[in-house]
Amino acid sequence: MQLLKFDWNPITGIDISGNFKLHFYSLMWVVAFILGWYIMKRIFTKEKISLDYLDPLFIYTVLATMLGARLGHVLFYQSELITQDFFSIFLPFKFKGGFEFTGFQGLASHGAAIGIIIGMYLYRRKYKYKSLLWILDRVVISVASGAVFIRIGNFINSEIIGKESGDFPLGVRFIQDYYNKYDAMRIAGTKNVQKAYDAIAANPELVEQVPYRHPAQLYESFCYIFVFLILWYFYSKTSKKDQTGFLFGLFLILLWTIRFFVEFVKEPQGDEYINWLGLNTGQWLSIPFILIGLYFMFIYKPKNVVN
Repeated sequence: MQLLKFDWNPITGIDISGNFKLHFYSLMWVVAFILGWYIMKRIFTKEKISLDYLDPLFIYTVLATMLGARLGHVLFYQSELITQDFFSIFLPFKFKGGFEFTGFQGLASHGAAIGIIIGMYLYRRKYKYKSLLWILDRVVISVASGAVFIRIGNFINSEIIGKESGDFPLGVRFIQDYYNKYDAMRIAGTKNVQKAYDAIAANPELVEQVPYRHPAQLYESFCYIFVFLILWYFYSKTSKKDQTGFLFGLFLILLWTIRFFVEFVKEPQGDEYINWLGLNTGQWLSIPFILIGLYFMFIYKPKNVVN
């Protein structure tokens, strides 16, 4: 079963100049948004909705997702940034301890979900061609597809890692998580971060200190493929797309149930402000979304039928 255990020391991006680096994680976000736009274009075309509404929807979705994800991370996991490095909340730079381009790191999916719902509400106030739930029922299909790539990006970045896997047959040694870049450069005696990590990866004694962990990011990414396929099936092959709120509710149940259970093998993402009854912050934040999903799938009845 050793074939299912491996060391992970990837190139995380392309060095452009100085401290500026194009991260593959950022490219995964770009792929997610472009794929989401394409899926929504197919949906709009199929349902004979003017494509004039598509680009504004894309802009609202991107802004709502990024703002919601960033603010969600700060509020739920890293509130100390408010007082210690405030501008890093909104800018892709770190100011505390020296100026550094970091990209937009620290993004919470619960915050993104809240942001998207608020963003779609604001979008619907301006563009009234369909109901808010009609829009949400279809946008979540794109969101599910995008979630696959975001978690792949997390894996590339060696972030949101799992707990130590022990005797479990699947395990990954996240070298770049165990050794932060400053320790890596000090140990390897070089100022080049990637060369430092490569030197550590080539040293069996140093690698041996790194524990095997659950690749929690890949667990989620793999499961989200099925969330997307299930949503697409119900949308394209059944009449459930005409049941207002059904797809939105199904998305909430599927995605946040997966998140709830993967949290059992995932390391904390920051300070656990909520940690009751053996459940962590991510699990407690997932429960309301699941309950809302159940409501829209089985209880909600629209007041008016949307043509």
